[in-house]
Amino acid sequence: MGYKKVICVLPSDLLMAVQQYVDGEYIYIPRKAENKKQWGELKNSRHQLDKRNLEIYAKYQNGVSVKELSLKYYLSPKTIYKILSAIKKSS
Repeated sequence: MGYKKVICVLPSDLLMAVQQYVDGEYIYIPRKAENKKQWGELKNSRHQLDKRNLEIYAKYQNGVSVKELSLKYYLSPKTIYKILSAIKKSS
């Protein structure tokens, strides 16, 4: 998230109105609902995790144990079971 100088973005009368409520403080202005991005959308993280999870599921289907998967992927066995369950439900 980048910061912008308010004097470059807002008209002076609006700036003075905002200063009535927050003078010299930082405020966060959230995105409009239609402009929000899903988690992982910007850096392709979601795609990478989905790919990893499908790989885990495929290895499990080929006989690799949950313990081996948890050691290989540095995840707890509980997390491996959650991944397997989620993929089974979506199939």
